[in-house]
Amino acid sequence: MVRDGYLYAAPLIAAGFLLGWLTRPAWAVAPLVLALFFLWFFRDPERTIPEDPGAVVSPGDGKVTDVSPITMGGERRIRISIFLSVFDVHVNRSPIAGVIREVRYKHGRFLNAMNAACAEHNEQNVVTVEGDGKTVVFKQIAGLLARRIVFYPKVGDVVKRGQRVGLIKFGSRVDVLCDASASPQVKVGDRVRGGASILAYLAARPELTAAGSSSASEGAR
Repeated sequence: MVRDGYLYAAPLIAAGFLLGWLTRPAWAVAPLVLALFFLWFFRDPERTIPEDPGAVVSPGDGKVTDVSPITMGGERRIRISIFLSVFDVHVNRSPIAGVIREVRYKHGRFLNAMNAACAEHNEQNVVTVEGDGKTVVFKQIAGLLARRIVFYPKVGDVVKRGQRVGLIKFGSRVDVLCDASASPQVKVGDRVRGGASILAYLAARPELTAAGSSSASEGAR
């Protein structure tokens, strides 16, 4: 359970009992049901993190809405977009292990997270993670209902693949941008789980591939 769940639920529970005591028990139902919803919404289940080399895991739970090539900063990348409905777990996780190189917060609008334009115009947090010579950028994008994006690590912090790094409150979207050489493992319409579902595999660096081939040749002698 994310701490925010208790912060939202506690006043509603208190209000429910107060209303039930001062008026009639039926008046307590609405705030108590809403309190239960917040406790459920801010759930934070444990996940089994894949250990596959080069795997990029999903930053959040939801439905894949886009897998396409884009140009970012003059470089070609593959973008994988995931829509988080109000019914999905909203805890976000790091897609790869590495070092946080940049965290850039951008104020913006609150378009529906299903709208393609939200990737550029909505309030968002853009995070760059570097690991094993590869850089992955992921965005926490506010949706129509979301009004607060939370991100815990700071620039220079080391994160593990699938580590909890923050959350977006209520409906939202997360984008993952990988090198153009990455191999996507999902398609539009797939359901994914944060930290557990593999979105793509990053291509191995040439020097690592060569070293691996050399070791294999030597071992075969």
